[in-house]
Amino acid sequence: MTVHHPPHRSRGLRLPAPATGSVLPDGGLARACAVAALRVVTGFVFLWAFLDKTFGLGYATPAGKGWVDGGSPAGGFLAGVAAGPMRSTFHAWAGAAWVDWLFMLGLLGIGVAFAAGIALRPAAVAGTLMTGLMWVAEWPPARHLADGSPSMSTNPFADYHLVYALVLIALAAVSAGDVLGLGRIWAMLPVVRRTPWLR
Repeated sequence: MTVHHPPHRSRGLRLPAPATGSVLPDGGLARACAVAALRVVTGFVFLWAFLDKTFGLGYATPAGKGWVDGGSPAGGFLAGVAAGPMRSTFHAWAGAAWVDWLFMLGLLGIGVAFAAGIALRPAAVAGTLMTGLMWVAEWPPARHLADGSPSMSTNPFADYHLVYALVLIALAAVSAGDVLGLGRIWAMLPVVRRTPWLR
């Protein structure tokens, strides 16, 4: 008499089957973890900037200079623009409430979206616009600043703002929120089903 034993069921990490168009056509664990880690860390970059600029945690924003203390989150950066075709425009925007609100809502929205894995497409568009404007503000093509001093630019085109923009676009393109994120749940919402661009 043959005794059949039920197959051993692993209690370890199990990834859901990949969705159509997902980053994991073969379900590779290493690829899943790498994509999820990149997505979460990218989200944290934006979330941390939001928190530091809001509360003045003493990193990029000194204590007592946060948004809650009356500081301008984007004002110092924009006032310090020293090269490029939009220098005077950025100077005019420095300290404007509407700029601070858009900047801070952008940081928060992009950070939450990528950390959670939801609404990656609209967040990637917003993040690309934001990092693009920051690229223009730093203007890497300039060899010299407006006062004639060296710009210290290390590359006339590719800087970290461009890298962030490409990472945001790539993560949205491969539906990175489906991997160890809330992307699948988000995709099942009626409004997202009706408007796939919100995916």
